[in-house]
This record gives sequence, structure tokens and C-alpha cells, in this order.
Amino acid sequence: MKIVVCGDGKVGSTVSGQLSNEGHDVVVIDKNPNVVNRSTNNMDVLCIHGNAASRAVQIEAGVPDADLLIAVTSEDELNLLCCLIAKKLGAKNTIARVRNPEYSHELKYIQDELGLSMSVNPEYTAALEIARSMRFPSAIKTDSFVHGRVDLVEFKVTAGSVLIDRMILELRKIASVKILVCAVLRDGKPIIPDGHFVFKENDKVTITGRPTDLLLFFKEIGLPYQKIKNVMIVGGGRITYYLTAMLLDMNYAVKIIEMDEEKCKQLAGAFPKANVIHADATEPDLLNEEGLQNTDAFIALTGFDEENILLSLDAQSNNVKKVITKVNRVNFEHLLSKFGVDSIVSPKYITANQITRFVRAMQNSIGSNVETLIRIVNNQVEALEFVVSPTFKYQNKTFSELKFRSSVLISCIFRNNRLIFADGNSTFQSGDHVIVITTRTGLDALEDIIED
Repeated sequence: MKIVVCGDGKVGSTVSGQLSNEGHDVVVIDKNPNVVNRSTNNMDVLCIHGNAASRAVQIEAGVPDADLLIAVTSEDELNLLCCLIAKKLGAKNTIARVRNPEYSHELKYIQDELGLSMSVNPEYTAALEIARSMRFPSAIKTDSFVHGRVDLVEFKVTAGSVLIDRMILELRKIASVKILVCAVLRDGKPIIPDGHFVFKENDKVTITGRPTDLLLFFKEIGLPYQKIKNVMIVGGGRITYYLTAMLLDMNYAVKIIEMDEEKCKQLAGAFPKANVIHADATEPDLLNEEGLQNTDAFIALTGFDEENILLSLDAQSNNVKKVITKVNRVNFEHLLSKFGVDSIVSPKYITANQITRFVRAMQNSIGSNVETLIRIVNNQVEALEFVVSPTFKYQNKTFSELKFRSSVLISCIFRNNRLIFADGNSTFQSGDHVIVITTRTGLDALEDIIED
């Protein structure tokens, strides 16, 4: 597919690199010559220096013949203008990043009126991911499928765990609920395990199941499962705005620490039930004075990765049950893991995954579409949700009759409000939601996991 990306910042470069790696013909437009030179040297994309909202520049980039234009500049209004011009020029599909909370209640109207195929809001989606993770204090990362009815949760095997030196086949002896182990990260390498896989200390394990079963599983293997009641957030940006609204709706007590006085006033005005503190969280003893040791969850959301990391390490040392760190630079993630700070949120990757899912769905019309795409295990493994349509050609054949590709695991099937863990007698049926875990990249149809 021919794809034009307007804006080559954190999100734009991540999206461009991801789509280029999947074999798409990508053109990037940015008005910063230094940024354009960087992408020209580091990625297999065509870069154009210019104003992405200029009709002439879009024509030069080939927008009239493009399958998709993605506008992810730093300005919402510019993104919408880029998409409007692209549609007039003939681009088949357009995606705009719209981040301002003022537009949050008008997005459907904007999308319909401008003919957008999709709008993305990295900060809102990041807030949603953080709020969802509050259900599992012991989890490193939490994602969901089938509109929240199936969860995918990553946790760490710590010293003294009952799982150490036990095989996956033995899980039923340890826990009474049925869950499925989907993937394991060991020494930085992803593994799609079989039943004979043996757990070791420091393994990062991804499991799937119903939310209630996962909570019970954590309880039965001895991981903390107490509910979170209060949350401390450092940083008062857009993620905090969206997240505070969600957490207050979930009846959490929320304390926000922000050093910008104007942001404090805005947050206090928008959320009178939240406790907004005007202070510098990096000041010695400030967090302790504000009750860090009695906090159930600590979330570092400042605009600086280094500051978020240091604050999170402080929270870890105070035995806070749940610590979440916003990090944009991928090279920091491996470093953080060594210090035990594992719950990381990165808005740019969340957005890139949303857009990649949309692109894969655009390519496929042969019986199943990618409904959800999530990258897990340090972004080395993909978890995909497909919905089986009536035209899917492998319906009603048992799995024992089909030959599946290597490095692919069918995690579960959600059918008629029932969660089914697949075995040799399982079948695909129209309307099924099928969760697939794979180290392969670029799957855009359920057919891709089957060898004829």
C-alpha cells in the first residue's frame, strides 16, 4: 500500500518505521529539515521537507494516488486540515491524531464531517490502558479483547514464587481456574511455550483468561491482589486529564502533583474531587510528605523520561504496590527492567499499534479482519483478535485436521459469551472472536496462520 505520513515526531517516526517494516511504500512529510534527514538516513522511507498542509507538497508526496494519509503532527487543527486536503486530492483513507480534550466529545462529528477513516488520541488511549491495569496490581501490563471480556495480562515470576521449576502442565495443581500461558520473556528473548515449559525466576509471563479468573489465579499463586483505593499521579498533562476522569469514575482517590501553576488551576477546576498539589515532585522528601508510603498506585506522567524513571524508582523503594512509568524512548525500557520498574506505558507505540491494525484490516477482505492488535513481550510478540466471517473457508474443520504455521498459538476463542481454550477438537465458526499469539509479524488475516 502507498501511505503518506504527515509529521515525523515521536509518533510519526514510530508509525512510519513500523509500516515500512511491514512492506508498505511510505512517504514522510515534515517541515523540520533535521528530522527529515534523520529519517532519510535511518529508515527505508521517502522523506519530503515541507508543509504537510500544502496542496503542492501533498501532490509531490503522491497523495492523490495514496491508499492512506496519516496526519500526526503536533497540532490537531493542522492534522485535520491535512486530512481534508488529502481527501479533496483523492486519498482513499485518512487518519488524524486529535489530542485536545476540548475535542473529545466532538470527535464523531469531526470524523463524519471530514470523512476521516479513523481518529487517534495517544493520550486518551494511554490513560485507558493505565486505568484498565488498576484491576491487576501485580500485573506489568494489561490488555483486553472482545470489548473487555477477555484479558491479556503480563506478570513477573519473582523469588519464592510457587511457579518456579514447575511446568505449565502443572498449573491445574496450583490454581483451580483455567487460564492459558501465551508467551514468556526470558533473558530478553520471547518464547511461545508448550505444556512442558518450566518457569524460572524473573520470567515475564503473559496469560489470558476472563478478568475474574485472572484475579483468582493471582490470588492462588500468592501474588498481591488487594484492590487499589488511592492513586498518586505526577505530571498534569493530557494523559493525566483523561486518566483522572476515568479514575474518579472508578471511585479511586486521586492526588495530582504538578509544578506548573496554570495546569494545577485547570485540573482543580475540571476535577474538584481530585486533590491537586502545586509542587515539584523531584524536591527531596516531597513525595513522602504527600503520603507516598500510603499510596496504592504511583504513576509518573511528566514530559521527561528521566524524571519519570527516577520518581518511579523512588516509589518502588517505598514498596508502592503498583508503579507505572511513561517512557517514550525505547532504549530506556531495557534499563528499567533491570531495576524492577516493569509497568511502562508509551503513547507512541499504542498509537502505532492502532494504526497498524487499521492498515492490516484495510488489506484484507477474505473472511476475517484484525479487530485488535497488541504488541506484548517488549514489542516482540503480537497478540491479534480476528473475527471469523461467514466466508471464512476453514470453518467447521477441527484443529487436528488443519496445519498451523510455526510460532503461532491460538490462545482462545470467544463464542456466544463463552471462552473456549482451543484443543484438537476445536473448530472455527462464523462470528467467533479468535485470539492469536505469534512472533510472526504482518499477519492481517486468520487465513495467514494456516498452511494449505
